[in-house]
Amino acid sequence: MDRRAFVGGSLALVAVRVAAEAQQTVVRARVGYLTPGQSLTARGEIFRQELRKLGWIEGENLTIEYRFGGDQYARLRALAADLVRLKVDVIFATSAPAAQAAKEVTTTIPIVFHTLNDPVQAGFVESFARPGGNLTGNAGLGPELDQKRIALLKELLPMLTNAAVLVNPTNPMTAHRLRVLEETSRALNLQTSVIAVSDPKELARTFDAIAQSKAGGLIVFEDPMFSRYRSRIVELANAHRVVTVYTQSGLAREGGLIEYAPNQDQMFRQAAAYVNRILRGARPADLPVEQPTKFELVINLKTAKMLTLTIPPSLLLRADQIIE
Repeated sequence: MDRRAFVGGSLALVAVRVAAEAQQTVVRARVGYLTPGQSLTARGEIFRQELRKLGWIEGENLTIEYRFGGDQYARLRALAADLVRLKVDVIFATSAPAAQAAKEVTTTIPIVFHTLNDPVQAGFVESFARPGGNLTGNAGLGPELDQKRIALLKELLPMLTNAAVLVNPTNPMTAHRLRVLEETSRALNLQTSVIAVSDPKELARTFDAIAQSKAGGLIVFEDPMFSRYRSRIVELANAHRVVTVYTQSGLAREGGLIEYAPNQDQMFRQAAAYVNRILRGARPADLPVEQPTKFELVINLKTAKMLTLTIPPSLLLRADQIIE
């Protein structure tokens, strides 16, 4: 064998060996997806698609372990513990209750949360800039936005003196949100009554009670159970002619009167980006909690007309979208 043939053959063997070693060292990841919902939502699909864009493909180098709470917050802790037993590389918690459950069962596995609540007040992180533990993610700052929502309701109904707030009492974040809302209501000389419902079968009866009460307007707090039954809630609010401000994006487009909320589709994309960074070696403690930069005011004029409600020009000018 001449020298040229020998060198060529040796290089070929090296190339084969390098390729084989590369196949053996392909990074494979296991992500836990923890949600209080019953199935993968459109935003869950956005999360999966964003991970795919970032190079994480289910069935190839990524396994996602989905755990659904079925609208029962009490189940979340056991589901989170199951993900810990599976030794997932990171847990994506799609809501504050899911993040709380994950936080209770692990201090080592990274947790990326999506929440519309204040993560510092919830005890998830030490601060936005320096999370300090195994949790980080994005937060929509619901309590601060609630102040603007009650002001929106007052602007819609200048003579308003009594308002109602629809909440799920089993949601562990409800209490803090209500404290902030009540403080704002007092500053606007409003009395607020809390309407609690945790069983979707009670929604019709609940709206009957709201319509018969003295409440002139309603704010619906976002909640995974409410999200699942959002079309029913919008239908009932409109049928009872209740002037309603929604705190979750997408409801005005489904017939709700008005919504003021961060763009949650973008927040799920941001969560996927953080999961990607952690899978590639970043530490949650080094990733500041992200906040949305855009908050959308959407007004449905069709619904306003049905309610015989005139929307103030000042609100129309500030709207990001008007549905006619």
